[in-house]
Amino acid sequence: MPAVRHVAMLSVHSSPLARLGSKEAGGMNVYVRELSRELGHQGVSVDIFTRRSDPSTPTIVPLAPGVRVVHGQMGPAAPYDKNLLVHYGPAFVEDILRFAESQGVQYDIIHSHYWVSGEVAVVLRQSWRCPVVQMFHTLGAMKNRVARSAEETETSRRIAVERMLLREADAVVAATPLDREHMVHSYGADAGRIHTIPGGVEVRRFRPVPRSVARERLGLPLGQQLVLGVGRMEPLKGLDMLIRALAMLHARHPSWRGSLRGILIGGHAETTSRDQWNTEQQRLDALRQEHGLASAVSFLGTQPHELMPDYYAAADVVAVPSLYESFGLVALEAMACGAPVVASQVGGLSLLIEHERSGLLVPPNDPAMLAEQIAVLLTQDAVREAISAGAHQRAQSYRWSRVAHEIQSLYCALG
Repeated sequence: MPAVRHVAMLSVHSSPLARLGSKEAGGMNVYVRELSRELGHQGVSVDIFTRRSDPSTPTIVPLAPGVRVVHGQMGPAAPYDKNLLVHYGPAFVEDILRFAESQGVQYDIIHSHYWVSGEVAVVLRQSWRCPVVQMFHTLGAMKNRVARSAEETETSRRIAVERMLLREADAVVAATPLDREHMVHSYGADAGRIHTIPGGVEVRRFRPVPRSVARERLGLPLGQQLVLGVGRMEPLKGLDMLIRALAMLHARHPSWRGSLRGILIGGHAETTSRDQWNTEQQRLDALRQEHGLASAVSFLGTQPHELMPDYYAAADVVAVPSLYESFGLVALEAMACGAPVVASQVGGLSLLIEHERSGLLVPPNDPAMLAEQIAVLLTQDAVREAISAGAHQRAQSYRWSRVAHEIQSLYCALG
C-alpha cells in the first residue's frame, strides 16, 4: 500500500478553530482538529480547508506540526446560512486550486466532512485525480426523523447531496455500526464501501482530576451539586429535557432547591444581550423562567475546548439528552474525565455507553426518567463511583492515536 504524504481535509462550512458550542461548531470541529493533529504527529502533512467567516482571519493559520488551517472565500466573510453556501462552491474550489498550485502541493487524499464539504470534494477530485473519503457526522434523513417543526427539518438539497456522495465517494467513514446501518437503510448505500471507524478523545488532556481542584480553577462553588449540559443551542440536543428534569428534582427534593444547579455550555452567556440569542436559547430561557429555575440553570456560553476537561471533572453528572447523535463526542470526553454520564439511548450514544457500567442510558424525550437517573448518581455513592471508573476505562479504547492509524490504513488502501 502506498504511503500517504499530503491530505486535503475539508471542513468547509465550519472552522476547526471555532469555539465548541457556537452556532455551527460541535463534535465535527473537534474531530477534524484532533484527527489532523494526530495525523501530523504520525508524519502526514494536512491542510484543512475551511471558509473565511471573518475578514481579518489570515489565509494560513498553523495548527500543529505539519498541519495548517487554510481559509478560502465562500460567500460573505461573516457567519452565514450553511444551506446557502452551495451557491458559492465554484469560487471556493477555484480558491483551493490556486492555493495548492501556489504551494506546489499534490494531495494524495481528499477527506471531506459534512455534506457541504463533500460536494466540494467531488469537484476537486476531477482536478487532483485522488480518492475522496467522506464522513457525514450527522445525516439529514436521521435529523428529519426527529424534527419537531419545519424549522428543524433539513433541506431536500442536503438529502440529495448525501445520497450522491454515498454513491460517488471512493470510501465513506461511519462512526458506528448503527451510523453505517442508517446510511444503508435510509439512502440505499452500498455497505461494502462504508468503513466503521469511531471518533476519538485525547486521553492525555481529558483525564480525571479531583472535583475540588476543577471547581477551584473554574471558580465554581464547592458546596453545590452541578449537572452539566454541553452542546449547540438547537432542539436536537434536547437541553429542554434537562431543564424539565431539574425542575422535577427540585419539586421532589425541596432541600435541593438551593444546592442543585444546571450549567449549560454553548450558545451565548448570560451576560450577552438576549437579542443575540437564537430561537432555541430563548425558548430554553423561557422554560427555565416558567419552572422557577432562573437562578438554578445558568447559560455559560461557548467555552475554549482546553477548559472542557475541568468542566467535566467539576460536574457531579454530565447529561447528554440528545434526540439524535451519530457518535456522541461530549459523552466520550466526559467519560475520559471519569465523569458519570446520563445520556439518551439514541444513535452512537447507545453503543458508546454500556448501561450501568460506563454510564446510564434513558429513553429520549423522557424528562422523568432523566431526572430519576440523575438522582441515582447524586444519591448513591457506590453506583456513581463504579460508573465513573467504568467510564474512564471505556474511554481509553478511543485514543486518537488508534483512530488515526485506522484512518491512515484506509487512506493507504485507496491510494
